[in-house]
Amino acid sequence: MTRTPQAAACAEVPGAYAAMATAKKQPAAARHVALLRGVNVNGITIKSAELKALFVELGFAAVRTVLASGNVLFDTDESGAALRSRIEQALRKRFGYDAWIVLLTQKTVAEIAAAYPFERIDDERHPYIVFGSDKAMLDEIMEKAGTVDADTERLERGKGVLYWQCPRGESLETPVAKLLGKTRYKSSTTTRNLRTVEKLLGD
Repeated sequence: MTRTPQAAACAEVPGAYAAMATAKKQPAAARHVALLRGVNVNGITIKSAELKALFVELGFAAVRTVLASGNVLFDTDESGAALRSRIEQALRKRFGYDAWIVLLTQKTVAEIAAAYPFERIDDERHPYIVFGSDKAMLDEIMEKAGTVDADTERLERGKGVLYWQCPRGESLETPVAKLLGKTRYKSSTTTRNLRTVEKLLGD
C-alpha cells in the first residue's frame, strides 16, 4: 500500500498519527452571542472595555461588545450549558453581581431575527425579542399572558424566543412588560430591541 508523504512522515514520529486524528476531530470555532441580563440598570454598571477584557481573559477570540446593554460577540469551539455556566461564574466573580446570560450562536440569532413576525419599522411601536434559556419559562409566560390585546401589544411564540411588539414609551407599562419584569424570569430571559439584535449580525 502506498502511503502519502504526510503519513510516511508521521510513521517516523511516535504518536503522530494520534495527534493528526485529534486535530481532525477538533470542532471549528463558531461565532457566539452572549446576552447579559440587567447590565447598566438598577445599579449594576459594567463598562464595555472591562466586559470585553474578561471575555478575552476567558480565552475567546475576536471579542466585541455591542452597545451598553450587555451584548458580547466572540468566537469559541466550546458550546452548551458548560460554556454558559463558565461565563456566568466569571461575570459573578469579576463584577460582583448575580449574573445570568442567554447564550446563542450568531447563526441562530440571525435565524431568530429573520423570523420576526410583526412590522419591523413602525412609528408607533417598538419591536422586541425576548430570548430565553428555559423553554418551560417561555411557555409559562405565553400562558400567563393569555389573550393579548392587539390594540396595545402583540406577543407570539418563536423558536427559543418570544416575539413582542408594544407602543413606544410603554415597554415597562404594558401587561406583558410587567409579566416579563417578574423576578421568576430573571435567570432565564432577557429582552432586546430588534434593532439591537440586528447590530449583532454585522460582525
